[in-house]
Amino acid sequence: MRIFFCILYAAITIVLIVTLDMPLPKGGGKTPRMGYFLSPQKGFWQNAEATGSKFDGNIKIPGLQGKTEVYFDDRLVPHVYADNDNDAYFVQGYLHAKFRLWQMEFQTYAAGGRLSEIMGDSSNGSNFLKIDIFFRRLGMVYGAENSLKAMEADPVTKQALDAYTSGVNEYINSLDETNYPLEYKLLNYKPEPWTNLKSALFLKYMSYDLTGADNDIEMTNAKAIFSKAQFEKLFPYGNDSVQNIIPKGTPFAKRGVTLKIPETADSLYFNYKETIKVPANPVKPDRGNGSNNWAVDGTKTKSGRPILCSDPHLGLNLPSLWYEMQISTPSYNVYGVSFPGSPAIIIGFNDDCAWGVTNAGRDVKDYYSVTFQDSSQTHYLFNYEWKKAEKRLEVIKIKGKPEHVEEIPMTLWGPVMYDKNYNGNNRVADGKAYALRWTAHDPSNELRTFIMLDRAKNLDDYKNAISTFKNPGQNFVFASKSGDIAIKEQGNFPAKWRRQGDFVMPGKDSSYAMQNIPDSENIVLHNPSRGFVSSANQYAYDTSYPYYMGGTDYEYFRPNIINRNLAAMKGITAEDMQHLQTDNYNLLAEMARPPLLKYINTSALSDSEKRYLDIFTSWNLRNDATEQGPTIFTSLWDNVMYGVYNDEFSKTDLRLPPIDDETLVRALRKDSLYEFADDITTPQKETFRDIITLAFKKTVPDMVRAEKDSALVWGRFKNSGIRHLLRIPALSRLHLLSGGGDHIINAYTQYHGPSWRMVVQLTDETEAYGLYPGGQSGNPGSEYYDTFINKWLKGEYYPIHIFKKEDMQKQQNLLGTITFSK
Repeated sequence: MRIFFCILYAAITIVLIVTLDMPLPKGGGKTPRMGYFLSPQKGFWQNAEATGSKFDGNIKIPGLQGKTEVYFDDRLVPHVYADNDNDAYFVQGYLHAKFRLWQMEFQTYAAGGRLSEIMGDSSNGSNFLKIDIFFRRLGMVYGAENSLKAMEADPVTKQALDAYTSGVNEYINSLDETNYPLEYKLLNYKPEPWTNLKSALFLKYMSYDLTGADNDIEMTNAKAIFSKAQFEKLFPYGNDSVQNIIPKGTPFAKRGVTLKIPETADSLYFNYKETIKVPANPVKPDRGNGSNNWAVDGTKTKSGRPILCSDPHLGLNLPSLWYEMQISTPSYNVYGVSFPGSPAIIIGFNDDCAWGVTNAGRDVKDYYSVTFQDSSQTHYLFNYEWKKAEKRLEVIKIKGKPEHVEEIPMTLWGPVMYDKNYNGNNRVADGKAYALRWTAHDPSNELRTFIMLDRAKNLDDYKNAISTFKNPGQNFVFASKSGDIAIKEQGNFPAKWRRQGDFVMPGKDSSYAMQNIPDSENIVLHNPSRGFVSSANQYAYDTSYPYYMGGTDYEYFRPNIINRNLAAMKGITAEDMQHLQTDNYNLLAEMARPPLLKYINTSALSDSEKRYLDIFTSWNLRNDATEQGPTIFTSLWDNVMYGVYNDEFSKTDLRLPPIDDETLVRALRKDSLYEFADDITTPQKETFRDIITLAFKKTVPDMVRAEKDSALVWGRFKNSGIRHLLRIPALSRLHLLSGGGDHIINAYTQYHGPSWRMVVQLTDETEAYGLYPGGQSGNPGSEYYDTFINKWLKGEYYPIHIFKKEDMQKQQNLLGTITFSK
């Protein structure tokens, strides 16, 4: 009997050991290896960081050329003082890895189409294989490889990348499974060596996230469904009342590119009623990706010196996209935010000047229909000749399953994005294929711009630094202690004729190919008489500009309210700029409320409905967290948008582009007989009065439920959060009471908004303020994981200092010092 129990207990022990050492199915995914994950010696317990931890060290590395000292201030921001530039980049890589390793690597897995490798093909409702196929087809790795060639051909950027990569790998090599970041333990994998290609992939992901309109297929379908007149009403080009980045009346250089509309354009492009049915993209950049930036000169400030402001609007995640730091070498001294995954400071200031960026939004992606000779897809028609299509094999490894291979035909336009094999099925009808021409596939060296901006001393240095920046197009704002302010929309922008690239173009004809606008025709606005420069994702120029500025996501409301404020302000201080950056005034509502109230038939409303109408009518037009008006307005606006356009758009199941809010506002204010107000599914002819009254009546029940749930105030209704990259609630900050919203200067929507706020006054001793919604540590077990969020929500700022080393050494409350030497 004793032998029996000994065997039984041994068997149970073996089963437990085997079971706890393997992931187990749970819901749509799998658990970690629970034995490892729960181990006191190696598991998640080891990621808990004691409150008050110090970050000290003395690290000797043979490859270093000199000495580097890193002082962590009371917010865990490192101030790096290096004897030379290469060591500074090495230490930047080391610090990024020390505090953000999992984040950096996960983002490059996403960019490179490798999520299935660590997540499996699907989990918890996400189809990672579809996402991977999408990014491989998009040419992300292909584009990153081309960009890396350009970066490594430049000695300055190659040295920076090599040093940075060495620093990342030095930290990775110091790890064992005990001190892997938590997410590696959750997902049961380990970090791999960093490469320069990974940095290029991360930068290419930012190109994807910030590239402008990618609606060619949707616009092609809309062109086929609507008449030309209807199409122009729904998707107009330009707006005479928008405040352009370059003010109206600015003279343009003589057009340096001859634009010739192809002879076949009428038959094969403008009037060709083709519809395209392809799978919906599994991911798509947020339409709100954008930013605000501006600079005012000394004539408008109390100090008599320029003030520069920048706040990029991006997806808000934990760990944060940004990592704050100072880097000081004999060559330069710079402070700002960096991308974990790339060397250099991206947005910031140095001893002489400051800079910031917003997204240009130009259309630099065009799709071309491709005719293959046969099903082998080895040859395609181009200029009436059969050209050979090279095949690019993209091997996608899948956790726990056989690998998947994408065989992508490569054309002169670029990779074939959609064809009969896309997503492993035959969902693209009639054997059609569509290749993608994207300027981000071209060799380019965006890293050079930021390395040079970090060292810039004056306006000429700024111009030189940004002159080679190609993709994604950005509006670079600049201010210096010498008193200059400037802005330029910089990028490799296509020289297009009107509506070129809005629709899928014939791929067999080279006359539809992109041409490039010479960089000399991208205007620098320098020290304008009005005393300020600004951008907020609007059109750079008015429609008299000699090239077509394709794109459907240009902003109207933020630039106009920013410029209204800047034009009126005098004696400006840094505190005034903080208030403007966090302002919640709703210009869309200011313009839309009068016609909405005019069209609502109040005699048809009940007493309960009139109560909500009174709240809406008396609202102060501010999207503050405790206001009820923005909740009613947002819900009503959504219902009006649906009531006006859904009947036309629901005629088809094809992908169609969204309607801009400004398009509907313009119709409400100027076109009382707007044809889309009529509901074509009913026999009678509706007007705005019918549609808007009905929309308000549909809004009220939602408001009653919201009020019952104590969610009528905007901050509760909006229900904002900052989510962990894995969307794990316990590692996120959810249900945050906050103001802001779409088209608001404080552009905080549910999970998207100002990712870094910075105000820099360029006095002799720089006065600067900034913060981002996150924390310096990527470790959820650290007190520095989400340190800044509460202050960010309140619209408050930290003073930020670009210290000399001797001043830094005198600071109180330092969290530690790390010395790197050979």
